[in-house]
Amino acid sequence: MKVDIWSDFACPFCYIGKRKFEAALKQFPHGDQVQVGFRSFELAPDAEKKTGKDINTVLAEKYGMPYERAKQMNEQVTMQAAEVGLEYHMDNVIPTNTHDAHQLTQFAKQHRKGNELAERLFQAYFTEGLDLGDHPTLARLSAEVGLNEQEALRVLEEGAFDSAVVGELQQGARLGITGVPFFVFNDKYAVSGAQPSGTFLEVLEQVWQEEQQQPLQVISGQAGGNSDTGPNSDPSCSDGSCSV
Repeated sequence: MKVDIWSDFACPFCYIGKRKFEAALKQFPHGDQVQVGFRSFELAPDAEKKTGKDINTVLAEKYGMPYERAKQMNEQVTMQAAEVGLEYHMDNVIPTNTHDAHQLTQFAKQHRKGNELAERLFQAYFTEGLDLGDHPTLARLSAEVGLNEQEALRVLEEGAFDSAVVGELQQGARLGITGVPFFVFNDKYAVSGAQPSGTFLEVLEQVWQEEQQQPLQVISGQAGGNSDTGPNSDPSCSDGSCSV
């Protein structure tokens, strides 16, 4: 079975969804036969690097809300992350453009290190407050998962995997993905958002049993994530997913 996970390293629910899916995979009897791969998605392709702004300010400015409201939302996300064993330090997050981080992940895939690097980048961003727009930082992180640091730096400076990132962005657009995380199982079924582990387990079991070709069906949520327009909703990240 193949599972493609569309995500962005700046999406807090993508890391949470990753942990929930992994918990389901551990319970799935055929987990060792599931091939998991991360696909590139950019929530803010026009985001700037080194703005000097914290994540609360960026969120407040983008959606026209008070700073304290944005901070409260990020604190709520931090609590959700803690429920799956993740330690978020949102006040230390450095907002940046994630395109280069996605390029490095494409490079890592060539060396079968894509999943390892994805995990390292999420941790670096949400837990350690590292700058994922900084090339030396990215290269150093790639070395920590077994890649060649100098080669990684060259890849970033030359933009060697830009077309690979763009290709996956276009593929996601064709699938109608406008929010992440977005999980596609065997190119047939999809789960949108950081759903409970039980939901992922049910889908794994269903897809395993079904061999016939079927068009992509969204089992949980809508293509592109869930939306919540209530008074307490976060316009960018709500109901377990982040949208453009």
